[in-house]
Amino acid sequence: MRMPALFVGHGNPMNAIHPNEFRSEWTALGARLPRPKAILCVSAHWETRGAYVTATEAPETIHDFYGFPKALFDVRYPAPGSPALAARVAALVASERVRLDPGRGLDHGAWSVLVAMYPEADVPVVQLSIDTSQPGRHHYALAQQLLPLRDEAVLVMGSGNIVHNLGQFDFLDPTPLAWAGRADAEIRGHVAAGRREALMDYPGSGADARLAVPTPEHYLPLLYAIALQQPGETAGFFNDRVQGSISMTSVLIGPGAQA
Repeated sequence: MRMPALFVGHGNPMNAIHPNEFRSEWTALGARLPRPKAILCVSAHWETRGAYVTATEAPETIHDFYGFPKALFDVRYPAPGSPALAARVAALVASERVRLDPGRGLDHGAWSVLVAMYPEADVPVVQLSIDTSQPGRHHYALAQQLLPLRDEAVLVMGSGNIVHNLGQFDFLDPTPLAWAGRADAEIRGHVAAGRREALMDYPGSGADARLAVPTPEHYLPLLYAIALQQPGETAGFFNDRVQGSISMTSVLIGPGAQA
């Protein structure tokens, strides 16, 4: 069976331990999706020059944040890695060299979601970095080369937020900002209509879009899911809510997706 492709809006790291609607949906998603042999995660929180892939048997849990309760820093997600999958990713990508990183662990863009989806931590996880100096078209083209993984029981998962502006986020007031709601709706419209050019070129010159994507790292993981959508496949949305200046909207493509 062909695995779906997935983009998850991960939001606040506290979602990893705080019961809420987003975490509940991640748990339900892990239960209903076909069980993957391994997961390839493209996270907003691993930026490099050039492309790298984790290649360790036992990736550490990286707590790449500060100012949160000790309970969050105590979380460990001991999923195994997969050097074999890392090598497969490097072999599939012909457009550039993908370097193997034997020391990199899993950042919170990966484990804060996976701890809810696969709490037993028994599915191997590999991460692919993002080079934010490259445009959206570069990432889309790279992601297309990963399509064979879907037929090899690998779940390709992007993790970021399609609207992400921490500079305008108010932790005390989650009321959606008007421009954030408009930008979220615009991107959802592009995804639903299959407007790949618009998604690759986002944010473009629109005022709402520039506020939504002031830096590219949280947006680019979306392209790794969209690029794997095949003719006739549905792109469905879940957790489609905006909190202040951050969108939690997530996208499932292929088996299990509901328009």
